[in-house]
Amino acid sequence: MFVTPAYAQAAGAASSSGGSVAMLVGQFVLLGAIFWFLIIRPQQKKLKEHRAKIDSVKKGDTVVTGGGIIGKVTKVDEHEVEVEIASQVKIKVVKATLTDVQPLGGAKPAND
Repeated sequence: MFVTPAYAQAAGAASSSGGSVAMLVGQFVLLGAIFWFLIIRPQQKKLKEHRAKIDSVKKGDTVVTGGGIIGKVTKVDEHEVEVEIASQVKIKVVKATLTDVQPLGGAKPAND
């Protein structure tokens, strides 16, 4: 007695599945577009700007390494940078490990 209505409902739902598949695919495409514009694209832009900043490092710039060491650039090679972290104390750092570059002269004081 309870089996008959269940079969009748399943048969009706199966006939309208063509539209629901298109709707599901459309939702996935919309969700993918939202992820692209809100997450992936801004992250790629930020990474590109950071890479350009690291590639443009020059002598006299102040840099911060991934380990938190702050120093002044004294020599620049293709893949390495020599950084003076104290008076007469120089270390070689791989460019890819730099997290921030502050150009020669640094930022303006807060009271300007």
